[in-house]
Amino acid sequence: MILLLIACPAFWGLINPEWSLCNKGRRQSPVNLEPQRLLFDPNLRSVHIDKHRISGTISNTGHSVVFTINNETAPNSGTVQVPVNLTGGPLSYRYRFHEIHIHYGLHDQFGSEHSIQIFGYNSQLYSNFSEALYRAQGIVGLAVLLQLGDLSNPELRMLTDQLDKIRFGGDEALVRRLSVRDLLPDTEHYMTYEGSTTAPACHETVTWIVMNKPIYITKQQLHGLRRLMQGGPDHPKAPLGNNFRPPQPLLHRPVRTNIDFRNKQEKGGKICPTMYKDVHYKANSWKHN
Repeated sequence: MILLLIACPAFWGLINPEWSLCNKGRRQSPVNLEPQRLLFDPNLRSVHIDKHRISGTISNTGHSVVFTINNETAPNSGTVQVPVNLTGGPLSYRYRFHEIHIHYGLHDQFGSEHSIQIFGYNSQLYSNFSEALYRAQGIVGLAVLLQLGDLSNPELRMLTDQLDKIRFGGDEALVRRLSVRDLLPDTEHYMTYEGSTTAPACHETVTWIVMNKPIYITKQQLHGLRRLMQGGPDHPKAPLGNNFRPPQPLLHRPVRTNIDFRNKQEKGGKICPTMYKDVHYKANSWKHN
């Protein structure tokens, strides 16, 4: 019974007092990104991620597919890996890349608002990811959406090529020379809001940056993801998919964007026409008595 409750996001805040934010929090994620509620902020900068490649481990945790950087030394080289830093955008500090989560549905009609989640922690204020989870401006979540296509993003393919090795919960495999930067779509446009982690304990310390264009995944890659199981070979349990949280209430949070709705063109294509309208920040007018 407990396993069923844990699998259902609606019960997260009820079965563990330390997860109370999942039910009572006011800044929970993910949220629906509605064009009519976006606020154009001309001061938002481009997001920058270091381009150098890293090595790490991709794991089937029994709940998700997670890629984690090998922080100590690069495999077979004996040299310390250079951290990948995330800066710019809405961020006031430098964040260090920590891990990637992949969320997906078992059918094409179901998925996540934040399919690929690239997490980093504030390395200028905090010493590690675990500490930053509990602190203000501790975490950045860079979200990339997936779209079905004939040709996959090459960096995504480096991850999905290992899926046969991590079919069961607890399995892991090495991934060499991955470029986190090249997982991003070819756009400088994004939406951003203050939210939470999308799994317990739903810490409300995440600045989310959701890229405005998807990257592509093939039917074969999706099939590989959907073959993953939660349990081990002897007791595989259920498929790993549908491992995403439903959208949460936005409440009174602003969702800002660097998309200028007056400009109908975006690099590589057109901005969604439903976003074309005059939405922007406006300063208050002050009158002296």
